[in-house]
Parts: sequence; C-alpha cells; structure tokens
Amino acid sequence: MKEKLVKTTTFFALLTALSCVDNREFDTLGQNCNPDLEANITFEEVEALVQDKVVQIQDDLVLEGYVISSDEAGNFFGILHIQNDLAKPTHGLQVEIDLRESHLLFPLGSKVMIKLKGLYLDKKEEDLKLGSVFTSFGNASVGRLPGLKAKEHIFLSCEGSEGAQPTLVTISEVGNIPANTLIKLEGLEFVEDELGQAFAVETEETARRLKDCEENEIVLLNSGYSDFQQETLPNGNGTVTAVLIKDGGESKLVIRGLNDLDFVNERCPEVITEFTSTQIFISELADPDNNSGARFVELFNAGQEPLDLNLWTLRRYTNDNTEVGSTIDLTGLIIGAESTLVISPNTSEFELVYGFPPDLGVSTNTPADSNGDDNLELVDPFGTVIDAFGILGEDGSGTNHEFEDGRAVRHQDITEGNPIYTFEEWMLYNDTGEAGTIKQPQNAPEDFTPGLRE
Repeated sequence: MKEKLVKTTTFFALLTALSCVDNREFDTLGQNCNPDLEANITFEEVEALVQDKVVQIQDDLVLEGYVISSDEAGNFFGILHIQNDLAKPTHGLQVEIDLRESHLLFPLGSKVMIKLKGLYLDKKEEDLKLGSVFTSFGNASVGRLPGLKAKEHIFLSCEGSEGAQPTLVTISEVGNIPANTLIKLEGLEFVEDELGQAFAVETEETARRLKDCEENEIVLLNSGYSDFQQETLPNGNGTVTAVLIKDGGESKLVIRGLNDLDFVNERCPEVITEFTSTQIFISELADPDNNSGARFVELFNAGQEPLDLNLWTLRRYTNDNTEVGSTIDLTGLIIGAESTLVISPNTSEFELVYGFPPDLGVSTNTPADSNGDDNLELVDPFGTVIDAFGILGEDGSGTNHEFEDGRAVRHQDITEGNPIYTFEEWMLYNDTGEAGTIKQPQNAPEDFTPGLRE
C-alpha cells in the first residue's frame, strides 16, 4: 500500500510539473527542421516573378533566407523580415503571418526554408511581400498567412541558427541599402525636442527622430504595444541596430528590442549654424529713373572668409514708419569672401537689363524694391543691427538718405557695417539734390554696377 501511494504521488507530481511548462516551449521543442527541403530559387529570381498585380506562385519553389526580426518584445507583429544572407545581404523581404510568438518558432538569425507554392507575392515600392491574399472592394493585396498555413510553408533549416551581422552604414547611405535587411548605425542620438518622451504613445505606432552629428535625421518606428513603449528615450549617443524598412520612399528603422540600442556615449557637440560679422554691409541701392523693375540691393562681404547668412535678415521701414514693413530672410545663402550678393525684386527684368541673374530673387514691396525714400537695416542671427541705411522715423524725401530715381553707393574705403547711418560713408544720386546729395537721376544699366564693388 505504501509503495503504491509513493508511485501515485510521484506520477501526479510529474504531471503537475509538466503542466506548468509554458505551451510555447513545447512549440519550440516540437519544431523540427526539414532535411528534405533544398532551395531552388534566389531572392532576385523571386523578385523577377513580380507583376503589376498580386500574383500567386504556382511552381514548387523553395527559398532560403535568414530571420532578422522578432516579435518577442512586441515591436514587430504578424510579420517576419528575412534577408538572403547572414552578412552583406543584397535582398530582403517580408512574410506576412498571423502567428503570435513567432520568435519561438523562428528565432533571430535562424535559417528558414520557405515553400513558395500557393503563396501570394507583391512588391510595393521597395518592399517585397509574401503571404496570403486579401481582397477589399475587388482589390487584391498580400495579407497575413493563417498560423497553421504558415507552419506548412516556413520551416527551420537543419543547419541551426547563427546571428546575422548587421550592415554598418550611415544615415546618408541608407537610401542605397535594400529594404528588409539588418543594419547598424553609429553615432546616433534622439533629437532634442523628443528627449524625455516615451518610445511610443500607448496603442499607437509612433515615429521618433534620430540624428547624427552632421544633423542628418532618420525615423525610428515604435509600436504602442511593445514591451518598452513606456520607457523614456535615452539621452546619450551611440549605436542602433535595426531592420531597415522603406515606407513611402522614406527609409525608417525598427528595432527588435531595447538591446538594439547602445547609447553610452556623450551627445554630439552643439552644431553652430549661426554666425555674425561686422564686415557684411549694404554696398549699393538702386532705384533707376528709367526702369523701376531694375531695382536691387547689393550686400558686400569685406572679410577674408565666406559667411553663411543663416537667419540673417534685411528689414525695410517704409517712408517714416518705425515698424518693419517687410523683410528678406537670407537663410540658405552664403556670401563669398570679398564678394557681393545681389538681391532683385524682379528676377526676369534684372537679367534682361543687366545681363545676368541676381543671387536672390524676391517679391516686390520688399527691401530690394525701395523707391528711394525708405530706411533699411541688415540684422544678424542674434538680432543685432550690423548695418543701416537711413534714419528710422524719417521719410527719405529731401534728406541726405534719399536715392529716389537714383542710386546710393558705399565708398570704397568702407570695410565694416555701421548700425548708425553716416552720410559721409555714401555717395547718393537722386532727382532733388537736397542735403548734400547729387541731383543726377540714374539710368539702368549704364549707371549701376550690381555685383561689382566700385
């Protein structure tokens, strides 16, 4: 009786222990490789089967590849990303599957054999997809392969699994890398305005922006259902290993989990993109008597180095106004060393009159379109007035800063801007000759020298 009781107790203990094993582990243990499958088609040949619509593969074809995605952390769902080689892949594709915990059946780096017969194939932009067919309003697309069907088409290779080696690239190079392949980028960090936020908004796919130290950016896509959704974005700088996808022609990254991030370095030093200089100034203003369409304003850089005019502005105060009437944003322009920069409010007329295009074309009623009695300021990125023409609050008519129907040109010996208008720095021509100016209307092109410091 005692021996029977011991045997019975042992049996139930073993049964209880086995019942506590996660069913998913049985799935993993029970997943056998298929030694009879041999690849007889390449990724490139599969891509050649693509037509202008979803196509069902009818031939007994077997494709081999390597799994580079994982749904273990919940950032991937219903999809396997597979590339054609463990290192330096040239092709990748997606297999749409309706199978939870697929990482237990197809671990990262595992070599898989895909029986293509009966699967549907399509390509959207650079994304090659395999799966079942989904039809909506008569339009067919590749959809998820039911879980049981997935196990009939995707098999582990008997060669075992190895870790895929990500391709090391930079943000500027990802456009040339095939979609659905594993890549690694170094020296990345999250942009400043997203620091302190979570990886994703709960239940929503969320795009977070990464940048390198050259200010190049790329999007990191995160699932609102991932295990790390609530985690705060790291502050540092480091490496990102991710699956590269192409979405609407844009390259984006998807990580398998937080282990794909290694942000242990200091952030990039601040990139200075705004510069100031007192050697940039207004060198010529034009209001031709014979052609108002040939007006222009010329700037000059007396320095020995080019200067990026990012966030520089040219302001116009119309007549006796003390409030800015219009501005020209000079961002995007670089003025060369000891060179001019000519701005015209009428590009086509300027080129017709002077024989060459201006450096910048703007609209009418801007600082480049003054009729000779307005006041101008050249302002650096930090709000400092570097140079001024005229006196704010004073209409130029009949004053020593009038150039109506004429020209205002800076003397050759001036090498720096002056925030206070100084008549002695200028030669002014107009139609009145008041206050020491020269009564001599100027005609275009003969009386003007845009682009030349004279």
